[in-house]
Amino acid sequence: MATNNRQILLVETPKGKLSPEHFKMQEAPLPVANDGELLLRVKIISLDAANRAWMQGATYREAVGAGTVMAGGAVAEVVESKAPGFAPGDLVFADTGWQAYVALPARKCIKVPKVEPLTHLISVYGVAGLTAYFGLLHVGQPKAGETVVVSAAAGSVGSIVGQIAKIKGCRVVGIAGGKDKCDWLVRHLGFDAAVDYKAGPVYKALKEAAPDGIDVYFDNVGGDIFEACLPLMRQNGRIACCGAISAYDGAPPTAGPRGVPGLIVVKRLTVKGFIVTDFYPERDKAIADLSAWVAAGKLKVEEDVLDGLENTPKALIGLLAGENRGKRMVRVS
Repeated sequence: MATNNRQILLVETPKGKLSPEHFKMQEAPLPVANDGELLLRVKIISLDAANRAWMQGATYREAVGAGTVMAGGAVAEVVESKAPGFAPGDLVFADTGWQAYVALPARKCIKVPKVEPLTHLISVYGVAGLTAYFGLLHVGQPKAGETVVVSAAAGSVGSIVGQIAKIKGCRVVGIAGGKDKCDWLVRHLGFDAAVDYKAGPVYKALKEAAPDGIDVYFDNVGGDIFEACLPLMRQNGRIACCGAISAYDGAPPTAGPRGVPGLIVVKRLTVKGFIVTDFYPERDKAIADLSAWVAAGKLKVEEDVLDGLENTPKALIGLLAGENRGKRMVRVS
């Protein structure tokens, strides 16, 4: 085991676009586990657009302040246990932050099974897969034959949402940035159509891709794309609000989507936000379903893995710029 720790700090709260200068790496003493705690060796860090939102202020968790270890979830290995129910070698998922080692209360750690490849614990069986599963099936509640539209469709959550919707017998339209990503969604993941938001007005292209309207919209981005989808929602449509990537990195929006109250009323829409942890009591059932679909070849797992703790800032900046296909993560050890 190492004799010291490596950490990535957020040294300054960004006022605009996130850049490498907002971070620095430092060495620190190896943490010590106290009673009720686990000493963890971080294995793989999850990179999520929400990491950027945490820098802006308190959300469903406290804000990440300047001068502190950058927050983030990870799969980690128990090195030393001072809590019942955990032993060295066990794997857990926890908010470890961007560092090589951390000591955490055992109650804040979720034991996870050992699977191969280990990266699947971050992607399809981790936050990405569970967010897609619960957000689509429990919030969106799609029915066979309905049209499901998902934004950020080539990303970690969106790519799984679209595939689950196909498994459930829906027509699926993805919204992504660039022709290559859109072609990939259709040819590789089996989406029925894809709209390139960089190619022109989203509303017009989406109306052509979903001529009968939208029954379920899974929203990862907010902003203009949310606004373009609203008029195309069918009566009694459902909108699952997962994230607002368009507002995370840069100046905050000066106005929200126009005409929202009237459209919600006239179309009798259900618009619901959710956090994946809301559904954790049903986590085992979700993982069983996801595992069965992966084993049957119905669900393709797309991962974008970078190596080295020092590369976490660059990896997050790239994710916010849309570099990734599928789930982006950083392998630390």
